[in-house]
Amino acid sequence: MKPIKFRQLLDADKPTLCTRVLTVNPLTIEVIGNLGIFDYVEFAAEYAPFDLHDLDNFCRAAELYGLEGMIKVDQEPRGWLSRRAIGAGFQSILFADCRTADDVRQAVRLVRAESPQSGGLYGVAPLRFAYSGGAGTDAYVEYLDQVVVAVMIEKKGTVDTIEEICDIPGLDMIQWGASDFSMSIGIPGKRQDPDVMAAEAKVFKTALQKGKNPRAEIAHPDQARKYLDMGVRHFSLGNDLRIVATFLQEHGDAMRKALAGQ
Repeated sequence: MKPIKFRQLLDADKPTLCTRVLTVNPLTIEVIGNLGIFDYVEFAAEYAPFDLHDLDNFCRAAELYGLEGMIKVDQEPRGWLSRRAIGAGFQSILFADCRTADDVRQAVRLVRAESPQSGGLYGVAPLRFAYSGGAGTDAYVEYLDQVVVAVMIEKKGTVDTIEEICDIPGLDMIQWGASDFSMSIGIPGKRQDPDVMAAEAKVFKTALQKGKNPRAEIAHPDQARKYLDMGVRHFSLGNDLRIVATFLQEHGDAMRKALAGQ
C-alpha cells in the first residue's frame, strides 16, 4: 500500500487541484493524467452509472499517470460504496447528503479501520488495494487512517451545525453544495440568493477557522479569486459532461449561424 499523496499535501498545507468526471472510461482518466496538472480526479458516482469493475479500472488508469482518486458516494448505501471504493484504490471519499453532525461522524467511521485505536467500521478486506498480503496488518490500519474523508455541506442541518462538524476528529475536507442547500431551505435553484450566499460564507469561514480544508467547485479559473481571497487553497475545476456541453453549445450555435448565412 503506497503512501497517499493527497494526505501528504494536506498535511504539508499545500494547495490541491482536481477535476471531476461522470464517466468511467479509463481513456478519459488517461487523458487527464497525461496533462500532468491535477493532483487527483473525482468520480462523481452519485450521478453516474458504474459497476465494480469500473471502479477498479478507474483506479488502474489513474495510477498509471500518478493521479489519485476521490469518489463521491450516495447517501445509501454509503457504507458499502465507500468500502468497495477504497478497496478498488480510491484514496478519498466524498460523502453526499449528510444532514447532521452524527451523519458526519458515521462517515468518518466508515472509512477508518475497525480497531480500538481508529474506532472505525472498516474490517479486513483483501480487495485490490491490499492484494499483496497486506489486509489486516498494521500497515493496513495505518493506510485506512490516511484515507482522506470529505463531506458535502449542502443541507440546512449541516450548515446550522457547521461549528460542531468542523470539530469532528478525522474529517479532513468540506465541500459546499449550493444547489442542495437552496432546495433544503425552500428556494430551489436560487444559488445566488442572499441567504444561500450568507450560508456559503459561514461554511467557508468556519472551516478555515477550524482547520478543516474547504474545497471550492468552479467552472472557470476566473471564479477562483473570490475563494482565494478567503484563504481557500483547494479547488475542483469543471466536469467532463459540462465541458463537452459548453463546447458544443458555443461552437455548435456558431456553426448553425454560419450555415444559416450561406
